[in-house]
Amino acid sequence: MFGTFQQSNLRIEVDASEQQIRDSLLCPDQFRQWLAPQTFSAGLPDRLQKGTIFTSYIGPITIRHEVDLVEPNGLRLLMSQGIDGFHQWYWGDGWVQSSLEGISLLPLNLGQTFSLLRLRQFLAQQKA
Repeated sequence: MFGTFQQSNLRIEVDASEQQIRDSLLCPDQFRQWLAPQTFSAGLPDRLQKGTIFTSYIGPITIRHEVDLVEPNGLRLLMSQGIDGFHQWYWGDGWVQSSLEGISLLPLNLGQTFSLLRLRQFLAQQKA
């Protein structure tokens, strides 16, 4: 894999319940909305579960994801191809934390920050 090893941990406050955050991270119908312009392979289940494998696309870059862990307040995705590493999510009432580690040519911290801001905006719109 070409690229640089990158590591980033971000935590933000959101105006949402633990259940709303969980659904926005585990339900493809929801995360497709707030992760745009990133697109996803067809055939995803209604809810991610351990062992689910899917592909996402950021322009010409393909990223393979494998759901490694799903807990009541956590999710871990193993990634390969465009990013070799992992992405962990933890959440609770009013907060969400994202930890990302991997080797990639992509600026992971920038993408992670943008994604968390989009998630916060998505959750705020769900409340309205």
